[in-house]
Amino acid sequence: MKKRRILYSIPNFDTAGSGKVVYDLIQGIDKNRFEPEILVKNTKGAFYKKIESLGVPIHIFPYETEYKPLLTFPFRLWKVVKFFKKHNWDLIHSWHWSSDFSEPLAAKLAGIKFIYTKKAMGWGNKAWRYRSKLSTKVIAINESMMEEFFPADSKINAVYMPLGLDTDEYAPQPKSEKIISEYQISPQDFVVISVVNMVPVKGIEILTEAMIRSQISDWKLFLVGDDRTDYVKNLKEKYKDNSNIIFTGKQMNVQEYLSVADVFVIPTKNEGKREGMPMAPVEAMAMEIPVLGSRVAGIVDILKGFEENIFESENVSELSMLLEKYAQMSEANRKEIGRKMREKVVRQYSYEKFIKSREALYESL
Repeated sequence: MKKRRILYSIPNFDTAGSGKVVYDLIQGIDKNRFEPEILVKNTKGAFYKKIESLGVPIHIFPYETEYKPLLTFPFRLWKVVKFFKKHNWDLIHSWHWSSDFSEPLAAKLAGIKFIYTKKAMGWGNKAWRYRSKLSTKVIAINESMMEEFFPADSKINAVYMPLGLDTDEYAPQPKSEKIISEYQISPQDFVVISVVNMVPVKGIEILTEAMIRSQISDWKLFLVGDDRTDYVKNLKEKYKDNSNIIFTGKQMNVQEYLSVADVFVIPTKNEGKREGMPMAPVEAMAMEIPVLGSRVAGIVDILKGFEENIFESENVSELSMLLEKYAQMSEANRKEIGRKMREKVVRQYSYEKFIKSREALYESL
């Protein structure tokens, strides 16, 4: 049987977010049935070296085309069409975050089937509809997308398929003595963690204020993520005198930080792009750490069955009370909730299910 050649397009590997998902997908896909290749605009990003280790062909080409000036758009687009025709892939699977529709249009003109993964809840312009209608298939990674963007009458061929992760890599582990020693965590400390892309929509200030207002006597809050933005710099300045709030910066050994946590919190605001399917809380759940999250798309999917752990977005008081509840809870009860959360991840978001669902989709097109 002839192998299907699948091209995965993504702008770059500046961060390990979508890049890690693409890496996992290419690593796990059945090489007896598929030949994966990668298309990027540039080789920037620390994660690019990791991608190179996959040993699959990597193409560097500016596959996204500016629409304006409209008069010369067809000529610019034709360069991409020729590039696609030259390689003649069976299918292009795009992981571009934007609403660009030049890529699916070029694929259509080249006679190549095109799908894209809708990664966030942005839907603010007509370009998203053009991109979707030009696609052979759209993958929605949360149920809210199917309801809001791709209802039955939308004439868009979409399917709900959540992401997945390696539950062997993210599994329960002993608390890291290194982290405990480095940050002087005492046995009575209630440790809260959030691993997040630190931009305003993620609501970090809601979590910090909820911790400060709480009646919890001994606590530490770890905020793991890139802390070089102006948003985070302002927060660090605001809380510089509070030693309980710890900005760790971006970390590669996230599991070590997760291992010391009693609770994980994702406090995203209900505005802008919101969430697609945030993987950090799923990773925490896989490690049997209870997760608390705001009532926004994506997070609601992950916490289905654990509705008591959902708080209204931007409601500091509600989050504070929820944190107090978990701080007062016995360690055994917290562990039991964490165990049930891991069961959900293994059942619904396993790596095997993630790979097999994409393989089945490719073969159906």
